[in-house]
Amino acid sequence: MLNFEEKIMTAENQAAALARLPHPIVLTNGVFDLLHRGHVTYLAQAKALGASLVVAINTDASVKRLGKGEDRPINPCEDRMAVLAALASVDMVLAFDEDTALQVVLQLRPDIYVKGGDYQMAAIPEGQAVLAYGGRVEAIAFQHQTSTTQTLRKMRGL
Repeated sequence: MLNFEEKIMTAENQAAALARLPHPIVLTNGVFDLLHRGHVTYLAQAKALGASLVVAINTDASVKRLGKGEDRPINPCEDRMAVLAALASVDMVLAFDEDTALQVVLQLRPDIYVKGGDYQMAAIPEGQAVLAYGGRVEAIAFQHQTSTTQTLRKMRGL
């Protein structure tokens, strides 16, 4: 096993791994299908808010339910987890199958929960849950106007 793969958690080992991470723990979530500059900048900014960064990614089935397109995700969950785990800014990666990351938030109880762009953090279920137990929420402004959807359009010549 490669060293970065030790950052990839299963339901069985994530609680013990989480207990070893230094606080404050920052949690974010997303698809992270075709990793681009916007993603890595956002993840570095998220990590800078705390001591540890946990990234929860949508399983392939939950990506399908998000309606991002019939061919999405491009990369399977295991590959997306490995790529994220290889980043220096990421301390732990796990997958979730629900339509939102609310269950992950309730289970992990991060000190800080972050999303990108223009999310109204107090209006989303995950943000409400974190605020209810006294955690902090942050929306990180986009630094680079890139997206997986834009990249796919360009690759397809659309």
